[in-house]
Amino acid sequence: MNTLSYKTVSINKENAKKEWVVIDASDQVVGRLASKVAKLLRGKYKPTFTPNADCGDNVIIINAAKIVFTGKKETEKVYTRYTGYPGGQRFNTPAQLRKRNDGGERILRHAVKGMLPKGPLGRSLMNNLYIYEGTEHKQEAQQPKAIDINQYK
Repeated sequence: MNTLSYKTVSINKENAKKEWVVIDASDQVVGRLASKVAKLLRGKYKPTFTPNADCGDNVIIINAAKIVFTGKKETEKVYTRYTGYPGGQRFNTPAQLRKRNDGGERILRHAVKGMLPKGPLGRSLMNNLYIYEGTEHKQEAQQPKAIDINQYK
């Protein structure tokens, strides 16, 4: 019996097999899309998942401006930020954020960030996420493959 075949292999950042994937976000619900993207970034769909390492894929999201909210969240959900000055607490709704040039990108980035681990690992995983408002992206050289995010759970 070969005992080496029973050795548990722990993946680290150097030997992880990372892929580039493109996701079309048009007509996708924000929270459901964000949870699936967070799992892709984390690598939870891979059999070699390691909780303490960056072994997930690099994700490119296109058409971020076409994301949707369910119910009345478009007008009633409130994003809170703080400028750092006294009295500097600011509030925005998704409808107000969409009027900005990068509104859809900010909404998606905030949702995905909340579903990743807090700390150094989560911050490094956010560097593997690329969000674009339109259909064009700058990562053609990496030859990303387009996936249907609805097939993932």
